[in-house]
Amino acid sequence: MTEPFFRSHVAGLDGVTFDAGLRSFMQRIFSYMGGGLALTGVLAWIVANTALAGILFGSPLKYVLMLAPLGFIMVMSFRMNTITVSGLRSLFWLFCGTMGLSMGSIFLYYTQTSVARAFFITAGTFGAMSLWGYTTKKNLADMGSLLIMGAVGIFIAMLVNMFLASSTLQWVISVMGVGIFTGLTAWDVQRLKQTYAEGVGAESNDKLAIFGALTLYLNFINAFQFLLQLMGDRRS
Repeated sequence: MTEPFFRSHVAGLDGVTFDAGLRSFMQRIFSYMGGGLALTGVLAWIVANTALAGILFGSPLKYVLMLAPLGFIMVMSFRMNTITVSGLRSLFWLFCGTMGLSMGSIFLYYTQTSVARAFFITAGTFGAMSLWGYTTKKNLADMGSLLIMGAVGIFIAMLVNMFLASSTLQWVISVMGVGIFTGLTAWDVQRLKQTYAEGVGAESNDKLAIFGALTLYLNFINAFQFLLQLMGDRRS
């Protein structure tokens, strides 16, 4: 059954038809996201275990890898209405691949056991919050607004800590980061449901599925990295 605050948007559809379409839409989102995470993970492992690590992180290329993902996000965001579905899909895979090259450094800094532990904890929490966001009858809009402000606050705190280099502040940032991006997962899932319910059209839904996958991917990656900072075992 659809939640009360969705129904007004789907008056022309019966509940069964709407729910079937919604499930298909959400499955596409999570398929893209899962594929993106897999691509990122494989490339990160390859980089860390080959000569690519020295090439990428021992040269100015490391700065390109740091900035390139942000460039992909900006292009995808600002050109979403004009770019084709296939073009947006290609940018998404290129973004995930670039993230994989960049995240190869975590395998050099943390033990593989702690990386795996942080990944599976993040995956379990992400799955639980996604399910809650999909099934809850509570409108999470207010919570989402607070979490977005919290994410902005974390970004500012991270910039400040680049100069302070405070381990205590870094611990606080990491704890808050895990909580905020975990919470954003539930809000984003519900928001994607709401957008689908507004019936924006087939092509727009295809684009929304890709962009939704990007949003959830970023929530997962951020929560994972903050959790790794909290509980990761560093290589000696």
